[in-house]
Amino acid sequence: MTARIARALISVSDKSGMIEFAKALHDKGVEILSTGGSAKAIEAAGIPVKEVAAHTGFPEIMDGRVKTLHPKIHGGLLGRRSVESHMQAMTDNDITPIDLLAVNLYPFEETVAKGADYDTCIENIDIGGPGMIRSAAKNHESVTVIVDPADYDRVIAEMGDNDGATTYETRRALAAKAYARTGAYDAAISTWFAGQLGETFPQRLNVSGELKQTLRYGENPHQQAAFYTNGKNRPGVATATQLQGKELSFNNLNDTDAAFELVSEFAEKPAVAIIKHANPCGVAEGDTLIDAYHKALSCDPVSAFGGIIAVNRTLDAQTAEEIAKLFAEVVIAPDADDAAKAVLAAKKNLRVLITGGMADPEGEDMTLRSLAGGYLLQNRDAGRVKREELKVVTKRAPSDQELDDLLFAFRVGKHVKSNAIVYVKDGKTVGIGAGQMSRVDSSRIAAWKAEEAGKNAGEDALRTAGSVVSSDAFFPFADGLLAAVKAGATAVIQPGGSMRDQEVIDAADENNIAMVFTGMRHFRH
Repeated sequence: MTARIARALISVSDKSGMIEFAKALHDKGVEILSTGGSAKAIEAAGIPVKEVAAHTGFPEIMDGRVKTLHPKIHGGLLGRRSVESHMQAMTDNDITPIDLLAVNLYPFEETVAKGADYDTCIENIDIGGPGMIRSAAKNHESVTVIVDPADYDRVIAEMGDNDGATTYETRRALAAKAYARTGAYDAAISTWFAGQLGETFPQRLNVSGELKQTLRYGENPHQQAAFYTNGKNRPGVATATQLQGKELSFNNLNDTDAAFELVSEFAEKPAVAIIKHANPCGVAEGDTLIDAYHKALSCDPVSAFGGIIAVNRTLDAQTAEEIAKLFAEVVIAPDADDAAKAVLAAKKNLRVLITGGMADPEGEDMTLRSLAGGYLLQNRDAGRVKREELKVVTKRAPSDQELDDLLFAFRVGKHVKSNAIVYVKDGKTVGIGAGQMSRVDSSRIAAWKAEEAGKNAGEDALRTAGSVVSSDAFFPFADGLLAAVKAGATAVIQPGGSMRDQEVIDAADENNIAMVFTGMRHFRH
């Protein structure tokens, strides 16, 4: 079922492509109505246009707040052409049909993102635009509605194929897109209002996103998936530019996000994080990026195969050459110099992402997780323990080097699936135990992996000898700490707070282990 377009109303904030669209409509004999700046621009281009005020016989008032809120506009959009009583009402009230509506809304989201004041944000809440869009979309049986300039060419081409008309399939698809846009717009406004009122958890949660990529499949091939962005400017996978490589998969995106969030914890020195299945298999700081890379890779080079590599500095050619020796799925960096890009370009399947900056590890963003029948909403884990906040609970206090490594280990542990145990020595991880049901098992696994990596590298000494160890939550019993002692650890960082804290402290003292409490845990599920 086609619907011919004889009259169009154009009222857009984003004027990209508007003049070309208006000219194409005019060339097809369409009468054009418009408002304000849109009308002036169309007229200046030499295209006949009729102001909405002239069409309605009612002037724009209240600084333009009231201009399209009129029966001649909404009646022209809502009147059902197939219903005789509707058409009679239009005739009786001198209402002419409007067959196409092209509207995009006041830039509310952009205004908020720029940090505008309260009154400016309020004035950028569009009223007439969403009203017209909803009217036109409801009556998509007869009316074509466009909210995205990217659809101008599609509509003009279809009119060319159908003697000035559009098809029902196109009108319905555009109507769905229109309601999605007004829904997202209202969600942005309600979220902003909640923030102005200091409501972290409003009575109704409105979530919106824009499709960035339809994925080949989800975690597994039998699952469908897509990637949506939420309009936030936090550097990472959502804002990154992909320079090369295959299309990113669901698992690539998830793991790359984990890698970049982890490496963003470190700003003082060059740092590298290597991730596999959302857990780190090596993290290190160094005097140079290549130094940090070699240290990170040495922790668990077997698991690093096919992993994600994240760096916190501009990627240089020397580091890129070393990365190119390893099979990796993704490399993500704030930037890369031309020489590094040239090196990695030889590995055509390797995905290379440039973010333009590092994520703020202490940013107060929210995270959302779906459950059957609902959602869990919480602040991002932006907690960070400072050196002066540590509480020494053992007879021996840690040395300055141990303190540096303890804080490093605790930051890494924040990004390891619970139960999480992390061994660190000289600014690099030497053993990581993740995702175990028992904390003592995580401790043993981390030590075992460190031992295996050392053997494979031809080392005689235990890598964990002289290391420090971090636990993301308290040791419920002394056995987890004793496993670390057996591995050769000399200092421990943990939140504390167990009913058996004293038992664990006593075990540390008996083994001349230094231990500090953070008072903060970092569960990651």
